[in-house]
Amino acid sequence: MSEPSNLPLFLASVVSLSLSGVMMPGPVTAVTIANGAQHKGAGALVAVGHGLVEIPLMVLIYFGFAHLLELTGVKIGVGLAGGLVLIWMALQVFRIQAISFDAKQQWPGRGAIGAGLVTTATNPYFFVWWATIGAALLADARDFGNTGIVAMGATHWLCDLGWLFLISWVVFKSKHLWTPRVQRWIFGLCALILAGFGAWFIFSGVDLAVHS
Repeated sequence: MSEPSNLPLFLASVVSLSLSGVMMPGPVTAVTIANGAQHKGAGALVAVGHGLVEIPLMVLIYFGFAHLLELTGVKIGVGLAGGLVLIWMALQVFRIQAISFDAKQQWPGRGAIGAGLVTTATNPYFFVWWATIGAALLADARDFGNTGIVAMGATHWLCDLGWLFLISWVVFKSKHLWTPRVQRWIFGLCALILAGFGAWFIFSGVDLAVHS
């Protein structure tokens, strides 16, 4: 059993590992930027959608289901399905790249919460992170009892919340400086990020299926 005085040190390691993951550009970042152009708090809503997948997953891992995330069939299925969904989302973002931010146009991802949920649930590397690093953190959190488990989960999600909110807030506050050309470039970049990850997920799924 770990000493209670080590809990703050453990949570500091959770913050470090969590930020190293959430700050990496990816599909969730792309949809946060796209939604942040219309609402400064969109990042918080994306984090809620992300949490709707992540929190139940943490519970499953806590009760010993981490091995399911490492099954070849699960990895292949998530990779192929996730890749197709991300490419579809990329096409939707690309379609509206020329629309003015002043227009009351909803990003076509069923809202910021839905966008966070979909980009999280279709990312196979999110599940790999939780089957490895996340599972190890939960194992360490057990040493602090229920308090450690709750504190670890809350700390991790608050890192997601803080970073994604910061992104959407910066995007929203700076959008008045964006020319139509810059706007098209940013939305085009978001579309490329989504499409790129989608293509990579599909390739990874096919490669795994061929060599399994």
